[in-house]
Amino acid sequence: MIKALTIIMVMLVALAAIARCQKAETQTNTALIDLEKQSWVAWQKRDGSFYQNFLSDDHVEIGGNGTASKKEVVGFVGSPVCVVTSYALDSFNVTILNPDTALIVYHAVQDTKCGGKQVPSPAWVSSLYVRRTGKWLNVMYQQTPTPVK
Repeated sequence: MIKALTIIMVMLVALAAIARCQKAETQTNTALIDLEKQSWVAWQKRDGSFYQNFLSDDHVEIGGNGTASKKEVVGFVGSPVCVVTSYALDSFNVTILNPDTALIVYHAVQDTKCGGKQVPSPAWVSSLYVRRTGKWLNVMYQQTPTPVK
């Protein structure tokens, strides 16, 4: 009888620990998706200062014209080169790679023109985050245009 009670107690403690881990992961996923959405608001508003704090110093952005550094992205976003008329984001999937690294993949549709040219849309987006000194920072961003069905 005591052995059975001990086993039940161990199982209850294990289940409680699993529930705490799942809650923490859900909170992390929500925080990262919110941060990603904030970056789109800043993109539409041409808020380069947001990106100054959002991107890691070693950030790499990958696009159709090659790669860009944090400095280049901050300058580009803050310039009047692009006009984001509208956008929609969906199908978010967060993969926690380790406690301080996470990958977000999602679908984005945007009506954006840069230098008068339409930005390819829709696209699948991959956005990689690392937590440094307690803060989540974006270290890599890439959009892959997808054909319209």
